[in-house]
Amino acid sequence: MSFDDALARHLAAIENRDLAEYEKTVHSDAVVVLGNGTIIQGLTAILELHKGWFADTDWSLKTEVLHRIELHGLASVVLNVDYHDVDQNGAPTQNSYLLGLVFTKSEDDDWLLIHDQNTFL
Repeated sequence: MSFDDALARHLAAIENRDLAEYEKTVHSDAVVVLGNGTIIQGLTAILELHKGWFADTDWSLKTEVLHRIELHGLASVVLNVDYHDVDQNGAPTQNSYLLGLVFTKSEDDDWLLIHDQNTFL
């Protein structure tokens, strides 16, 4: 699988709130750094975080690739994310953030996420 295909698969799993498909795109030792600095380590904890997020049906996001590089089994992409949700009162909210994703090529020739970094703008 090409890196571009793997990235599209990963992002589609998020946009479709498909936890089973998302799990297939994440390395067991991955780390997620949230916009507030919280660090989530390991596949189990990352899936638990996403399970709650995916259960919320009010949000949507659009991504734009700002930077992409692929080198010898490692690939990185920086995305601009336009995120829409509703607050606890039902009022629409919008956030913009940068999303840095790093993938490694597995022994099975799949690309798996190893680092996910969110930076609010």
